[in-house]
Amino acid sequence: MGDYFDPEPAFTTGGARRAGFTRRDIDADFLDRPFHGLRSAGAHVGADDAARAEQQRIAIRRKALQFHTYMASHEFFSHTTAAVLWGIPLPLLPDDEIHVAVLPPHRGPRGKGVRGHQLATRGVTITTREEQGLRVTSAAVTWALLGAVLPHPYDLVAAADSVVRVDRVPGPKGRIVAPALGTVAEMRSALLPKRRGVVAQREALTRARGGVASRPETWTRLTIVDAGLPEPETDVDVYDDSGEFIGCVDLAYRLLKIAFEYEGDHHRTEKDQWYRDLEKHEALARSGWRVIRVTARMVFVEPHILIGLARQALHERA
Repeated sequence: MGDYFDPEPAFTTGGARRAGFTRRDIDADFLDRPFHGLRSAGAHVGADDAARAEQQRIAIRRKALQFHTYMASHEFFSHTTAAVLWGIPLPLLPDDEIHVAVLPPHRGPRGKGVRGHQLATRGVTITTREEQGLRVTSAAVTWALLGAVLPHPYDLVAAADSVVRVDRVPGPKGRIVAPALGTVAEMRSALLPKRRGVVAQREALTRARGGVASRPETWTRLTIVDAGLPEPETDVDVYDDSGEFIGCVDLAYRLLKIAFEYEGDHHRTEKDQWYRDLEKHEALARSGWRVIRVTARMVFVEPHILIGLARQALHERA
C-alpha cells in the first residue's frame, strides 16, 4: 500500500487506487458509497462512539441478567451478548438485542428484544459465566460467532486480542491477574467452514497479539502496520539506564525508544490517572523515549495524523 489516503469526508475510487489502495480496500463493507465513484468512512466511527458503546454494553448486560431469571435450562447466551458478558470489546452495535442460542432439536426463543439461534452442535462449548450462573458460549466460540456481526476486520482482531490477553501487573515483580480467556488454536477450531465471515476471521487470527488492553490499541497497531510501517511490540515494560522500572507502554519500537500511548477519556478525566501518566511520560522523556500520545480521533477519524507522527518518529530515530 502506498502513502496513506485520507478518507475524510470522502474520497474518489480513482484517487484511492493511485494512493496504493487495492480494489478490496475500496469496496470494503464498512465504507459508505454516497455517490458513484465515491467512498466515505466518516459516518461509521468517531471519538464519541466509545461512550455510546459503553452505555450499550451496560444495557445489554442488564437485559441478560433480567432474561436469565426465566430462561430455559437448554438456552444460553451467544454472539454479542456473550461477548459483552466475557468483556470482549465491540464497536457500537445497531441494537441492544439479547442473543440466546440453543442446540438441536430445540428451537431458539422468540420475543421482543430477543434474537434466537439454533447452533450446530459441532464445536460449540458452553460454560458458566459470573456469579449469577449465566450460561454462555465459551470465549473462543463467542469470537467465532462474531464473524457474521463485525464487518470491520480490525474489530475481529481486537476481539481476538482480548481473548488471548493475559492480564498482568506490569514491572519486574509482575504477577498474572487473570489468565487468557482462550487461545488462537481454540478460536481456529471453533470456526465452521461455511459460516459467514470465516475467511476474514482466519486472516484476523494471524494478526492477533497478546498484551493488548483495548480495542483502540488494536486499531492503533493495525493502522500503523497497514500504512507499511514496522509492527510495534505490545505491552512493553520500560526501564531506565539504572534498571529502575519506569512503566508499561501500550505499543513500542523498543530499540528506537518510540512509544505509543492511547489516551482514553479516563486518562483525561481521572485526576490520579492523569498525574500517573504525567510522571511516567516525563520519566520516559528523561530516558530518551519519544512518546506519541494517541487519541480516539486520531485512530477512528483522522488516522493520517497517527501515521504521520509514527513515520516522522521512525525517520528521526533511524
